[in-house]
Formats: sequence, C-alpha cells, structure tokens
Amino acid sequence: MHRIDPPTAGDFMSAMKSPAPLLTTGGAPMLREFKEFAVRGNVLDMAVGIILGVAFGRIVTSLVEDIVMPPVGLLLGRVEFSNLFLSLTGQHFPTLAAAKASGAPTINYGLFLNSVFNFVVVAFAIFMLIRQVNRFRRQQAAPADVATRQCPFCFSAIAEKATRCPCCTSNVAGATAAGR
Repeated sequence: MHRIDPPTAGDFMSAMKSPAPLLTTGGAPMLREFKEFAVRGNVLDMAVGIILGVAFGRIVTSLVEDIVMPPVGLLLGRVEFSNLFLSLTGQHFPTLAAAKASGAPTINYGLFLNSVFNFVVVAFAIFMLIRQVNRFRRQQAAPADVATRQCPFCFSAIAEKATRCPCCTSNVAGATAAGR
C-alpha cells in the first residue's frame, strides 16, 4: 500500500488546469473502474428496477386518479378530490387551478388524499408480490424427507448417513455418547 498525502493548494490549482491525474488511481484509470462498476449485474438490476418502479408508479397514479377516484367522488356527492383545497387568503375559488392562477396560497388536501390512496395501492401491490415470492420460495425450499438421527455428543439432528456432526464436528460414525 502506498501513502496518500493530503492535497495542497498548489496541487488543487494544478489539478484544475489538468484533471487527468485525478482520473487515475494507483495507475488504473478511474473511468475503467467506473465502467466495471456500472456494468455489474447488481447495478443494472437496480437500474431496471427503478425504471420499472417509475413506470408502475405512473400506472398506479393513473389507476387512482382516472378510474378509482371518480366513482368514489360520485358516491360522496360529486366530489372531485383534486379540487379539494383550502385557500389561506379567505377568498373563495371555484377550482384549485383558479386559486393557483391568482397566486393564492392553498392547502391541497384533495391532492394529498390522492397521494395517500396511491401509496395504499402501491403498498398493497408490493405486499401481494412479496407474499407470492415468499410462497414460491417456501414451495421450492421444502426439504426432501431426509432420514435423521441425533448426534450423541451435542444432540442436534444430523443426516442418517453423516459421519461428522455439522454442529459440533464430532466423529459420529458408529459413535455413542458413552464412547466419547
């Protein structure tokens, strides 16, 4: 390992004139290291997950605002949730757009209710997804019926054909607890 000295003001100014030395670390180009990091499977998987998450969020927002909330608003007396607001000026505005156009400060509790409902739908969808994944994992992880016996030394369950205990590493081939 080599020692890295703290930069001085002169080093900083020279680096600003030519940043090429900053892009290398111990002889290996930093850009190559970044490329290796960026194309790793985990980073690509995360990027795909974020992109799908954003798309899923847009779908849920459309579902809530365009399909679910209009019937709920109709059942509650023709209420459009996106127009539920409280003007802090005391003036009455027919719509939120009119209040915003006049520059009036508002508390938009209808938009907040839409966001809460979006969250509930997304949380429920994620819950259902995780539930199915866990169910699938449990089905896959169901162990085959393996004949077991008890270790005479630590009393843990071991496979019938085992010659050593995986817990205490005792030799259990033909051993008994009295024969320690």
